[in-house]
This record gives sequence, structure tokens and C-alpha cells, in this order.
Amino acid sequence: MNLGAGPGVAVREFQTASGPVDYALFVGRRLCGVIEAKAGGTTLSGFAEQAERYISDLPRHLIREEGQARFEYVASATETLFRDHADPSPASRRVFTFHRPETLERWLSEPATLRGRIQSLPAVVPDGLRACQVGAVAGLEKSMAENQPRALVQMATGAGKTFTACTLSYRLLAHAGFKRILFLADRANLVRQTRDEYLAYRPPGTGRSFSEIYNVQKLGPAGLDKDAQIVVATIQRVYSVLTGKELSEEDEEGSAFEAPRADTERLVAYNPAIPIETFDLVITDECHRSIYGTWRQVLDYFDAFIVGLTATPSPHTMGFFQRNLVAQYPYERSVVDGVNVGFEIFRIRTEIGERGSTVKAGYDLPVRDKRTRAERYETLSEDFSYTPDQIDRSVLVPNQIRTVLETYRDTLFTELFPGRSEVPKTLIFAKDDHHAEEITLIVREVFGKGNDFAKKITYNSGADPEELIRRFRNDYNPRIAVTVDMIATGTDVKPLEVLIFLRDVRSELYFEQMKGRGARTISPEKLREVTPDAEAKTRFVLIDAVGVSESLKTVSQPLERDRKIGFDRLIDEIAAGRRDDDAFATLAARLAALDRRIGDKDRAAIVKASGGVDLAGLASRLLDAIDPDVLATRVPADAPAPEQTKAKDAAKEHAAALFDDPALRRLLKEVKAAADIRIDTISTDAVVSSGWDAGKAADTIDRFKRFLDERRDELVALQILYRQPYAQRRLTYDAVDDLREALRRPPWLLEPVDIWRAYKRLSAEKVRGNPAGTLADIVMLVRYAIGEAQSLESLPAVIAGRFNLWLGREEKAGRTYTDEQRSWLMAIRDHIGVNVEIRPEDMMDAPEFSGRGGIVKARTLFGARLPGLLDELTDALVA
Repeated sequence: MNLGAGPGVAVREFQTASGPVDYALFVGRRLCGVIEAKAGGTTLSGFAEQAERYISDLPRHLIREEGQARFEYVASATETLFRDHADPSPASRRVFTFHRPETLERWLSEPATLRGRIQSLPAVVPDGLRACQVGAVAGLEKSMAENQPRALVQMATGAGKTFTACTLSYRLLAHAGFKRILFLADRANLVRQTRDEYLAYRPPGTGRSFSEIYNVQKLGPAGLDKDAQIVVATIQRVYSVLTGKELSEEDEEGSAFEAPRADTERLVAYNPAIPIETFDLVITDECHRSIYGTWRQVLDYFDAFIVGLTATPSPHTMGFFQRNLVAQYPYERSVVDGVNVGFEIFRIRTEIGERGSTVKAGYDLPVRDKRTRAERYETLSEDFSYTPDQIDRSVLVPNQIRTVLETYRDTLFTELFPGRSEVPKTLIFAKDDHHAEEITLIVREVFGKGNDFAKKITYNSGADPEELIRRFRNDYNPRIAVTVDMIATGTDVKPLEVLIFLRDVRSELYFEQMKGRGARTISPEKLREVTPDAEAKTRFVLIDAVGVSESLKTVSQPLERDRKIGFDRLIDEIAAGRRDDDAFATLAARLAALDRRIGDKDRAAIVKASGGVDLAGLASRLLDAIDPDVLATRVPADAPAPEQTKAKDAAKEHAAALFDDPALRRLLKEVKAAADIRIDTISTDAVVSSGWDAGKAADTIDRFKRFLDERRDELVALQILYRQPYAQRRLTYDAVDDLREALRRPPWLLEPVDIWRAYKRLSAEKVRGNPAGTLADIVMLVRYAIGEAQSLESLPAVIAGRFNLWLGREEKAGRTYTDEQRSWLMAIRDHIGVNVEIRPEDMMDAPEFSGRGGIVKARTLFGARLPGLLDELTDALVA
């Protein structure tokens, strides 16, 4: 053997005291471990003990120091298990392939292993962190210390997932010796946003920004920066770098939630330039479930811990992370904690939106070329009918959009935001770029405003979309933004107070992400910088004009195999890896039909973009790939089944390869889009109904009543309010505060202001005024719910009358009060209206009393009668 043949040498059939081991590993001429090799298909875990025995029985004269021979591999042609015997509780784990010898040599030189260093991390410094973030970081570190390869954190949108990731990353780099961390985001603009958040993060106690300590890279076509400790990327970009396949930056801009799903797994081979130990940790943030399916081998490539961050975990996500959910912080809890705001649904139904319409024969309708947007007029030779599903796809109905937007305008300052005069920051979700363009123009028309008032923010905006988002977030204008998916997930626009859905969404996870755009909290001062007449952001309004809050949702986004699948989606699915025969046959037929409809100019453009293949040739390639007769010329009919399958797969890959080019796909879509879209300018639309969603309010009331029924015997405040005989006589601040905290805890997660608002939605005639925002609101809510009060109004409004009656009774009893005494009595009244009770010590602490002389002055004014007077007033006003 030649131990100087390279940095790492594997010696075959190396002799040990218990027999020859398949391979002994040497790095830097030092014996460091063994490989036990098995035939493909062999289950490997049972051979770990055999490999361990070989390590123990290696020649002692080759072991220079304790623990030198510690690396154990058990491998077959398809699977590799690795164990480092220096780890705490060493356990075998699957790895993509063998580590580089330089890595093993580096590990030998370190005093402790990475998993050993995780065991002794310092406690999390809570400065600047929310409790949920502290819990998430601690839970993830505990999971890694227990050698769990994957861990998931559920954290509500807006609760600071990226900040949590920054904190975890810094701690692992600084205290556990992690070398490099990969952060995966859903699309390119979120990659940029995440990179910026890492750059701005300031680790506690350092006095420096993260970027002053560590290098942060946005992974691009140039590949990996070896000096970067944090690499932020999309999964597509990582795949491109690993495989060497080109990826245009345009293909990173779209969200995977909107993209077609390929049912072919993206396979990778070992890339020596990016070894499996390149990353010690991979963080995935709100990535579509395809990352754990189609793209899974990209994640499995790296010998790294994997951490998932999500607001809405799907069964697929939970399965990938082996149900190791280490921290939970749901949206409802975030609202109670003031991290996010709640929302209300305002439903708008229009006649055309609900039933579609029919335009009678003889009318002239505009017809628009979707590619050039040029219009011509066409006289209908027969009645033209369309359904709600066709609106804004094959037929455009400006009057339907206008009706919805006029309803929004007309209810804005009466029902939605009474007392306001400025249009709140509003985000409208459109179906596609053409739809967004139409909406933007109609918004300006309906509100009578200029271009600055409403902007389209899509990848085809013309202007820099990142700059438009910045202005929408920070400047007074634009007031209204229209988007398709660019601001649908991840992007923070905290001043947003209204979301308008003019498109349906079938994915439950995507819908939750979209709603999250409105949930962000913002300080009143910051809100008023962009919306001057806003007092505070206490909730956002979701305006549903298409039934998005009512339609059936799927937890995942299933692959659609209907022959009626749209052309654009079908061609994208082929490019993404779809390889079933139905897809190839359908696309071939559509390309052939398109070839008969286009002109010479478009035909020449396609030939140029495809490198010399016309539409007929593209269709022919697709059909040849699934034609048994053509395949028979390439492989004998009696060839083994695996050989035939391999030939068919190769033919499909060859046929589909042309569609990898995004420029060709875009051209084909544009040529196909020249097929006309009719514009119904004839039908008029009218609002069928508009109003607050009653279902959400009813659910809130139902939970509140169930809470009262279940806890009436346990909580002192409820015992008193239900007038149970064993209860103490009077409500106290502490008892009502305990009641409030019980309402806030799971599973109830109820806030008094939300309960009050729900009653107002369902029975507005019985609810007088708004909640006072004090502890006393709970008392009034309970009394109304259990039938003790016929109407719901705030305690300060009620006790004003009760106080006057009490003064009248005092006068009849011959007790009159000076002006100064009356002033004190009114201050006592107001204190009770907020706090339910008053105690002598309150007169020392509460500013409304301490500024008047406190308890000493009160005793001077009322003498020995003061304690009894306080009790009497409390009973008269609150009882």
C-alpha cells in the first residue's frame, strides 16, 4: 500500500485482530476508520456492530492517539451509513456518499465533534426576542443535541421566523463551530429579503451587525462562495449549482405555490466541487411541499441537520420532518399576544360573479389580442354565454370588477372604517397579469385618482417591482397595489389594512400565506406616517368578492391530469418534469392545432427560438416518444423490460429537452395567447349582497359560550357573575384578570374586543357603542351572554346613570357632598368603570388619586366613612 498516494487512501482487505475489514481508511497517513462494503439491496444497519468490532481490533501500533480510528461507513451500491464514534451517543446516519478526506482530517484535529459542541451551547439570551422565538431556538437546539436530523417549527406569519433563523444561525456559527448554513426560500424576492435581514441582524452582546462578523451570500449562477458562512437561495438554484444545469433568474421569481408540480423527482449526482459536508444546517422557510418530494434529493444530498419553518404545516411537511415539531406558535395565539392582528371578512356578491351572463346575438363586442393588447370589434352571430369560472380568463367583464370596487369605495368610510377619510393601504389579488392590468385601470377610474394612487406590482410591471414594494410599504402613495403572486407570500407590508380577493385560491396553505400579508402589526406612529388618519391597526379586513373564504381548499396542490388543462400550465409541467403519456399526447395535439392557426412571422420566430424545429417538429418529437412503433425501432421488442423502460424514458427526455428553454416556452405561450379574449361591455352588474361574514362571528360567540359553560364552576369571577351561592360577594380586579387570562389560553384564544365585535356583527341593534378596551368589558360580555343584561354596552356608559341615581339616594338620606368631595367621587366612579373595583391602596398608587393628595386627602374628606363608602359605591355601580 502507498499511504502517500493522496490525502486519503482506502486500503482493501485490511487485516484486523478479528479478520480482514473491506477497507481501512487513512487520511494524512493516519488510520482513521473503516468501510464495510455490502452488495446492493442489502439492509445495512445490522452490519454497524461488525464495523465497530473491526475498529476496536485495528492494529494498535497504527493508533497514535485515543479516538483516532473513529469513522465508520457501512455502504452498498445504493446506500451509505456513517457513524462518528467520537459523537455523544454515536448513531449511524444516512449520507449521500463518503466525506472528503480533507474533511475527515479536519474533524480529527478538532477537540470535539459538531454534535458534541451542540451539547454545551450557552443559554439563549432573550434580549430583543419574543418568547416564541426564544422557545423555537431552544427547541431546535435541544432537538439537534438529541441528534434528531430534522426538526420543524410552526410559527405564525409575522411572528419573526427569519429573525429566529438569524438568531439560531449566529449561535451555531459562534458557539457550536458550524462552518456554513444554507437558507432556502420560496422565490427570488424572498431570497433577497432574507439576505437583507441577515445583513441587518445584530447578535446580542456583539455591538456589530451580522455582516461584520460573517459573510452572507445570495447564491447565483456564479456558484458557491467558499468564504460565505450563510448562503441564501431557492431550491431550484441549489439544484442548478449541483447539476450544472442552467437556470434563468426569471425562473426563480415565481412562487412554487403557483407553479405546476412535476411528478418526476429531481435527481442529483455527486459533485466534488460541492461535497456533502458543504453545509452543516439547511433551513427551509415556508417552502412549497414539493421541496420535500420532487426536490427531496437535493435536501438529502447534504450531510446536514434540516430545520423547517412554517406557519401552516401540511401532512406532507409533518411527514418529512418525522413529526418532530419542536415549537408551536399558531396565528390565534399570535393575535392574543399582540404579535399579529385579527381579521374580519366582508363578502361582496354580484349577479355576474355568482351566475355569469349572456350577451345576445347582434351586439358588437371588443376582442383583445392578449399578446399585443390590440382591440378590434366583433359582431356576435349567436348568443354568447359565460360562467363565473370563465370570468377574467376567457372573458373579461370590466363592469363586474367595477361593481366590486365601487362597493368597496362606497362602504369604506361607513361600514369598513367608519370615521376615516383616507383610503387604507389595500392589496388586491388578481388572477394573472392581464387581469391585474385591468383592475389597476378601473381602480384609478372608480376612485378618480391618478397613476400614483394605484400600481400594478407584478414581474411584468415595467417599473422595478422591488422599488414599487418599497414605496407601497413606506410612502403615502400608492394607496392600492394590485398583484398576482409577487406579494402573496413572505413580503412584509405592515401598514396593509385591506386585502381584496378577485381570484380564488385552492391551496389552503397558500391562502393562509396570502392572508398573512394583512396580519402584520405596526405601531400607531409608523402607521400614521403612511395613513395619517389611522389611529391604530387593530385588525385587517379581508374583502371576498369571489368566494375564496367559502370554496373547498386542498391541503396540497395536486397534479391536475385533466385533458382540459390549460396550455400554459401543460407546457410548464412538461418543462418541470412531467413525463406521463397523456401529457405528451395532449401537448402534441395542441401544438399541431396551433401550427394551423399562426402566421409565417410567428412560425419563423418559433423555428429560430427552438434552434431549427418548427411546431410540427415539436409535436412529432412528443408523439414519437410515446409511439410504440417508433420505440420498437430503437430497442428490440424482446428486450428486457428495464431496457425498454430506459429507452422510452430517454426518448421522453430528448423530446422534452427543447421545452427547458424559458424563452421558447414564453414565445409559445405568447403565440397561443394571441387567441382572442372577448370583453363583455354590454352586461351590467349589480351587487347581490355585501356585508360582514357571519360565520366567523358565530364561531367566536360559540367558543365564548362553551368557555362559560365549562369554566363557570372553576373561576371566581364566573361564580360571582352566575350568582352561585358559594361565591364570594364582590368582583375583584384579580378575579376578572384571571378570567381574562383563561380566555386567552388555548384552546379558547379569545380576546374581549373580538367577542364584542362578533356580537355587534350578529346583533347590531343590541350592542350599544364600542368596548372601552378595559378589564370591565369582560364583565359586561359575560352578563350579556348569560342573559343578565338585555343589551351590550361598556361599563363606563352604564355606571354614569347608576352614579347619578346613587347621588340622588344620598341626598334623600340627608347626605350632601361638597364640590371637592364630588370631584373625588367622580374619580372613584371612573376608576371603578375601568377596574371593576376600588381598594384603599389604589388611592396611593393610581395617578388620578395620588395627584390629589392620595389616601391621606381622601381620609380627610370622608373620614371614617371612607372604607364603607368605597364598598357601597362598588356595589351600586358594578352589581
